[in-house]
Amino acid sequence: MRTVAGLSLVPRFGYALGFLACAGLIGFAFYLQYYEYQEPCPLCLLQRLVYMALMAVFLIAALHGPGRAGAMAYGGLLFATAGAGVATAARHVWLQHLPKDQVPECGPGLEYMLSRFPLSQALQKILAGSGQCAETGWTFLGLSIAGWSLVWFVLLGVFAVYLTLLAVRSGR
Repeated sequence: MRTVAGLSLVPRFGYALGFLACAGLIGFAFYLQYYEYQEPCPLCLLQRLVYMALMAVFLIAALHGPGRAGAMAYGGLLFATAGAGVATAARHVWLQHLPKDQVPECGPGLEYMLSRFPLSQALQKILAGSGQCAETGWTFLGLSIAGWSLVWFVLLGVFAVYLTLLAVRSGR
């Protein structure tokens, strides 16, 4: 494993790559919102928060260049965060595939829910979804934004495990 001043470059490069992937995904979400006029639903906004959390952990890990114990901690945190993203995106995909007569009614916006309800109750309402969350909007290769988000959360979770194994094998 290539090192500079005793630091392994491969895991650090991987963490930086994970950061850039999340930044690119957030950037694309803003492009869709502000240039393609795809208004995000509450589940979309929740997924953005998960990407931002992943982005922050990847950045901190890249700057830190952790040893074995740190890599395991970062890997566990990244995997758990990606798992939360998988659960959110899977719920979103499920809502998009409901028959029209089973789609929940449109509810209040995210800001209203967060200002009027306790956080736990607001999260329950967000995860329950609404008619807005069931709309597909933009698609690419047959997958909706939520479908692609699910794919990316899985890839980022697997990538976090790979980086952890890489760091542990390096023996630092």
